[in-house]
Amino acid sequence: MDIITATITLLLIMNPLGNLPIFLSVLRHVDAKRRRKVLMRELLFALGFMLLFLWLGSSLLSSLGLRQESVSIAGGIILFIIALRLIFPQPGGVLGLPAGDEPFIVPLAIPLISGPSLLAALILFANQAPDRMIDWTIASVIAWAITATVLMFSNVFLRALGQRGLNAIERLMGMILVMISVQMFLDGIMAYLDQA
Repeated sequence: MDIITATITLLLIMNPLGNLPIFLSVLRHVDAKRRRKVLMRELLFALGFMLLFLWLGSSLLSSLGLRQESVSIAGGIILFIIALRLIFPQPGGVLGLPAGDEPFIVPLAIPLISGPSLLAALILFANQAPDRMIDWTIASVIAWAITATVLMFSNVFLRALGQRGLNAIERLMGMILVMISVQMFLDGIMAYLDQA
């Protein structure tokens, strides 16, 4: 696998366009002046977690006595809860935060940008070709930069969609996220049973 293929793979897993409605929904109650700063902070956290798992993921999991399947199962559960909040909105939005409160790391940085699937893919890259860590780092940074660019221009999409359009897409993404979260959970269970 070359850098371009790795970048495309990571970008597809990160799915910035698919996550856009969730980001818009989560950041809707954040003051417009702060929104860009909060988004950049979350993107930088996500990049940090990506590089951490790329370089130290396998040893980090093994030192904690965790298996890769646990990352998938835990991520599936978190995404499922987020998806239910998208489908059945609550006064505090997706996170249940009071209006104006900011998300911190969860769910934007983790699991929406650097989710279990992405972290597992990075660990897989590192395990399959440990001599190409620089290539995997470059691919990770490029995929992150493209995702960051799409998400930083989320206000353009908000103006284009309007509030009703955003609400409709939010519920649709909630349904899709339910399916993705269940699949992540089942994949983790199946991988655990295969190795048991």
